[in-house]
Order: sequence, then C-alpha cells, then structure tokens
Amino acid sequence: MAGTQTLTIIKPDAFGAGKAGKIVAHLEAQGFVVRAARVMHLTAAQAGEFYAVHRERPFYQSLVTFMTSGPCMPMILEKEGAVAALRKAIGATDPAEAEAGTVRKLYAESKERNAIHASDSDDNAVREARFFFGEAEVIGAR
Repeated sequence: MAGTQTLTIIKPDAFGAGKAGKIVAHLEAQGFVVRAARVMHLTAAQAGEFYAVHRERPFYQSLVTFMTSGPCMPMILEKEGAVAALRKAIGATDPAEAEAGTVRKLYAESKERNAIHASDSDDNAVREARFFFGEAEVIGAR
C-alpha cells in the first residue's frame, strides 16, 4: 500500500450535507481510484482510538465529538504518490486558507468542520487504513 494508497474520511459535516458524492467525483477526476469504501457512524471509543495521537491537544475532545456526530465515509484511495497528492487535493485545514479548487475550499464549512480527513504519511496511511478495512475488503493493487 505504501506510496500508492492512502486513507481519507469524508467527515460527518460533508456527509450529512450530501456532499460525499461530489467529493468522491472531485477526487476521481484528479486521478484517484477508490479501492475500499464504507459508510459508518463512529462510536466515541472508535473516534478516540483513531485520533489518539491528538489526545493531549486542546481540540481532541471536540474532534471526537464532531466525528461521532453523524455518519462518515472512510475510503482507501489509490494514485501514485497518494499521500502527498491527496493532501494537495484537499487543501489547507482552514478552508479560508485553502487554494481554489481544493476539496476544503469547495465543501468545508470551517477549520473545525473541514469536510475531509487525509493521512499525513505513508506509515499513517497504512495504520489508518487497517483501522477501517480488512485485507479482503481492499480491491486492486496493494
């Protein structure tokens, strides 16, 4: 998976607002291929475990609360240089600072309700993908 695949999550704000299809289409138009996807409602325990790296940060609890506020859509995407390509495609965390044409500029509401998560490294992409998907659920090259 490293190098060619990454994990993204369409967050509850964008999913609940009916923007998931537009976001997937936007990413596919940029050359990403969806290799695994599901819709789920994270529990507090799941969100807390997924975002454990931020446990000591002041925004941790509000992030967990937000990520459990409604359904979300984790996906494994594939493209050469996937992690960097996805982070460029989604734009800055704060949509006010995101470049035109990025997912967050187009679909995010605020820095906190920013529509989408993207892995920040190949190692985290593998770890995060395993959090949501088993080996048999991933389609295509690995």
